[in-house]
Amino acid sequence: ETANAFFSAQIPDRIKHHLQIPSLPIYLRYTSTDTFCPPKLQNMADKVREAMQRIAKNIPKGSMPSGPSGGGSGAAAAAGKAVTALGAAGALSYGAYNSIFSVEGGHRAVMFNRFTGMKSTLYGEGLNFNIPWFETPYVYDIRTRPCNLQTLSGSKDLQMVTIGVRVLHKPDPNKLVWIYQHLGKNYDERILPSLMNECAKAVVARYNANELLTKRDLVSADIKAELVRRAGLFNVKLEDVAITHLSFSPEYARAVERKQVAQQDAERAKYIVIGAQQEKQTIITKAKGEAESATLIGLSVKKNPGFMSLRRIDAARDIAGIVSTSGNKIYLNADSLLLNLLGDADDKFEKSIKKPGKWL
Repeated sequence: ETANAFFSAQIPDRIKHHLQIPSLPIYLRYTSTDTFCPPKLQNMADKVREAMQRIAKNIPKGSMPSGPSGGGSGAAAAAGKAVTALGAAGALSYGAYNSIFSVEGGHRAVMFNRFTGMKSTLYGEGLNFNIPWFETPYVYDIRTRPCNLQTLSGSKDLQMVTIGVRVLHKPDPNKLVWIYQHLGKNYDERILPSLMNECAKAVVARYNANELLTKRDLVSADIKAELVRRAGLFNVKLEDVAITHLSFSPEYARAVERKQVAQQDAERAKYIVIGAQQEKQTIITKAKGEAESATLIGLSVKKNPGFMSLRRIDAARDIAGIVSTSGNKIYLNADSLLLNLLGDADDKFEKSIKKPGKWL
């Protein structure tokens, strides 16, 4: 009854009663509203209808008798054979096209059967075969792929830290059937973000803020070990885990900057103190030198009165050199300029010293 209803809906009324076909191909037994009818079978049914419409247009109106006898039976038999041949060709094309599938390099395939469920066989690279409509292949990419995550976490000393983690992962090729049954095709989107977020926060909480910078390699190793352990439960392999970004809150960054400035000021003050001490030592040394020089000069004057004459000669030589090279005209007493070396200036100087209270 289903086949007759379908066949009546597809063939024009002009030649409907002239075609006597004992049986229809099995793919014509599905109606367009049946949920089990594949779309390609519906396309074949549409082609059959178009072919019957073309046949109806080519048959003259007066050439068909009203009964099943005569020349009409021959035309009906020819049309039935054409429909059968067209259906067989369509079914063969559909089976040939959908019975093979290709797996590219770096991929593996698993098979789902409508009757038995998932098959345990893994399909490698190249051309593979399946039963059309009853079996559906699902291809997985088993090459290494990256996954990035950036999260905000707290350190051991309650400082907020923004950390970015990059993971290189791939599925276990021998566990693809389990992965499809439990996680599906987008397994990485289902498990990796939550695992990376949890592991990164758990490891960061073990270190202080300054240790996250000074012990970055240990932090990365701890995150990798935790992620490998957790991802192994889902048959996902991790090849590398790296920390790509690490930053602190603005308040902590400003506190660190102020601390560095204070340390620099302390170092600067320490150098200033050291410089003052060196300057003090220099002044003391200079004073000691001048005192010793004055003492030696006094002793020299007491022991040898001619020492003052020698110093006077040195002073006169320096004054004479300055006056001779100067462009100004100077008219002063030679005694005032200490240039009278042959006069009685020395006697006058000694007499003035001998007078009591003169140099007080």
